[in-house]
Amino acid sequence: MATPSLAMIPSGYKASKVYSVLPESGVGDFDFTRATTATRVNSSGLIEEMAINVPRLEYPLIDGVVNGCPSLLLEPQRTNLLAYSEDFSNSYWTKSGASISSDIITSPDGSLNADKIVEDTSTAGHTVFRNSATVTLASHTFSCFVKTNGRNIKLDFFGGNNNAIFNLTSGIVISTNGTGLTAKIEKLLNGWYRCSITQVQTATTIYPNILCVDNSNNSTYQGDGTSGVYLWGAMLEQGSFQTSYIPTNGSTTTRNAETCNGAGDAATFNDSEGVLMVEMNRFKQSGVTDYLSFGIFDSSGNNAVAFKFRNSLNVFYASIESTLGSPRTDLNYTFNDLSSSTKILVKYKTNDFALWVNGFKVVTDSSGYVPTGLNQLKFSNFSNSEPFNGNTKQVQYYNSALTESELEKLTSWTSFSDMANAQQYTII
Repeated sequence: MATPSLAMIPSGYKASKVYSVLPESGVGDFDFTRATTATRVNSSGLIEEMAINVPRLEYPLIDGVVNGCPSLLLEPQRTNLLAYSEDFSNSYWTKSGASISSDIITSPDGSLNADKIVEDTSTAGHTVFRNSATVTLASHTFSCFVKTNGRNIKLDFFGGNNNAIFNLTSGIVISTNGTGLTAKIEKLLNGWYRCSITQVQTATTIYPNILCVDNSNNSTYQGDGTSGVYLWGAMLEQGSFQTSYIPTNGSTTTRNAETCNGAGDAATFNDSEGVLMVEMNRFKQSGVTDYLSFGIFDSSGNNAVAFKFRNSLNVFYASIESTLGSPRTDLNYTFNDLSSSTKILVKYKTNDFALWVNGFKVVTDSSGYVPTGLNQLKFSNFSNSEPFNGNTKQVQYYNSALTESELEKLTSWTSFSDMANAQQYTII
């Protein structure tokens, strides 16, 4: 197997820099920026806050256990619209049929700072909710870290029958209600789960609501005065998918978007032929028609070997653009799902182009021009717009076209467990 000219496997970083293992000169290192702090899952499986401009290498949690190597996490800008994300005893949160015991158990960040909803003995709902959260008429996601203390939970936008019920023992979504509402549950350490619901809002005032649920999935029942759920890290964000936790303490807080660009130079890339490979999963944003991009570009943006992800159509394609002639070469492929890790590569050579996905050659083109002047690798398009959002496990660039067997090997899983871990399957 040939040796890549540039290889980034997320492991080394410092403020404003993501290191590539090749080339050893450092020319392949990425410049990184993020103007705010942000959180990640660290190697111990805990939620950890990272400083301004420090890249986030996030570790995968499979069935509540860290399993596998980290990925480079790049997210869009998001704001937690809830001003008190951890202090549920604050009057900001309305309690009904329940009380709050503060700082009663270790939270997902490893500190003794998680609260407990304790139901009273009334026959009623036992709930904590935010009275009047102001939103726009767009998709929003409401999430919370929860752990059972004898009860399951329901998350509700409190704008009608728009909710989901979650089992905090088996880790499944029991039911969803509401037009277009989707729900998600993720297992963390020590019996904690992160539960979320997502829906396009039809009113500008909503009431994010966390309700205890009994064994019959009822949210109205007679409480026993001791049971409930543990709570930490509530978050309401505008967007069609859940992002990393943004803590707040008295005001809404914004996590800025990240950029990761500028790896390589003219000596790194071969205009005549080459292979660009990436192992990643991307975040699909419903209702967003813009592209997410990743690729190699020249100084003008008129020459490129780039991957493009079209959100509205769930279409991915490799685009080879050249000032030597037109039209450009587009290798189009529609994915059923890009939320799990995928190995993709494009091979380019005059009149010889191919797109490979997870060990299979899926699209070819026997005509087209190669680019000129390639000199920079970016997690965006040439102008730094269309930023890529997702997790990246590796990037490799080869300055030759490689053989069919090498391309198959490069995009295939090395073992069943390798594939299972990448897809975050539980092996039983």
